[in-house]
Amino acid sequence: MTLDELNRLAPARAREALARCCGASAWVERMVARRPFVNLNHLLGIAHAFWMGLGPDDWREAFTHHPRIGDLDSLARRFASTAALASREQAAVATSSRVVLEALAEGNRAYEERFGYIFIVFASGWRADELLALLKGRLGNDPETELRIAAREQWKIMRLRLDRMLEGPR
Repeated sequence: MTLDELNRLAPARAREALARCCGASAWVERMVARRPFVNLNHLLGIAHAFWMGLGPDDWREAFTHHPRIGDLDSLARRFASTAALASREQAAVATSSRVVLEALAEGNRAYEERFGYIFIVFASGWRADELLALLKGRLGNDPETELRIAAREQWKIMRLRLDRMLEGPR
């Protein structure tokens, strides 16, 4: 889709498109209401400002729209609308050994118990063993620090998805 097409979409269709980039309903509503966007930089600047202006509950809402890192089965089942995006973002994880995937699953459980939401990371280009090391390292953060880190990682994911949405299929 082009930026012009996004600007012209009916509000309900624009919500659907933007929700594939971020699951925080407040962010989606603000973005829909803010149209038209002049260019991609304009859109990205507004998207970032709106994202960082949201609160912890909004960030956590967005996190619920992601599969756990390494949980490739849930991509197809629970996250059908963003499965292609997430599987592309986690492509290196899909080729990992069973041992590393099991360690990621255990790390995800520990992370969720500690922080109350899934481990959010911009996974594009990372191998599963690298993500596992990152997850283990972030388990030592205090909850406030970790939430801010997760929000920054979510922004990286959103930016990639916005870029891809406006470039069209490759």
